[in-house]
Amino acid sequence: MKHARVAYAGAIHDATPHPSGALRLADGRVVAQDAVVWLPPFEVGTVIALGLNYADHAKELAFATQDEPLVFLKTPGAVIGHRGRTWRPDGVAFMHYECELAVVIGRVTQRVSRARALDHVAGYTVANDYAIRDWLENWYRPNLRVKNRDTCTVLGPWRVDAADVPDPQALALRTTVDGRVVQQGSTRDMVADVASLIEWLSAFMTLAPGDVILTGTPDGVSNVVAGNVVVTSIDGIGDLENTLVGDAEFGRAPAGDPA
Repeated sequence: MKHARVAYAGAIHDATPHPSGALRLADGRVVAQDAVVWLPPFEVGTVIALGLNYADHAKELAFATQDEPLVFLKTPGAVIGHRGRTWRPDGVAFMHYECELAVVIGRVTQRVSRARALDHVAGYTVANDYAIRDWLENWYRPNLRVKNRDTCTVLGPWRVDAADVPDPQALALRTTVDGRVVQQGSTRDMVADVASLIEWLSAFMTLAPGDVILTGTPDGVSNVVAGNVVVTSIDGIGDLENTLVGDAEFGRAPAGDPA
């Protein structure tokens, strides 16, 4: 089953796909997809993000893969939904997309074994986790301006139940920019797979329902600019659309950021 969360007529609704291509709200109303504001498809808790979890992407960035996962945290304020707008500050030289499988935790998880880790997953969604490479200091410090900017992490459109994704390591990923394919890969190429990540994280921190693990991106990242429409897709999960906007359209100047 696919699940969404949307804003419509002054309220937030759970929604599911309707056979017509529209959305069925939890109260039974059927509405067009373009009549709603898409929100992240679940109430987001802690966002746990992986860096360099695909060897080809690490090579692309001229970094060596590490013995342990490279992990950093994001606040929920960084997250927006399907068809949202992401701010690209006018003064930056290189900002890129990252198509990622996002793993949604379904229950309290502590010290779980790899063999049982997937039992703690509620479902999966698509993430587009933008980064501004101008401000990346080094591989082990993906600092706040690079990875925790307002609107820099897009989630959706659907949360797909874990039961409907029999093997999270057999999913094709791709990204298009204005309709042109720019990135392709497969979750089979992760350095640390989903179950291993949950085992490793839960050994020292408690994972809670609504926490989400962004599992990294394959190679193929390239610069994007204001006006680009970026679609990150994962087979069986969904197609997540997002538009980049500059300072004027977003309504915010990059005060305090380097020119």
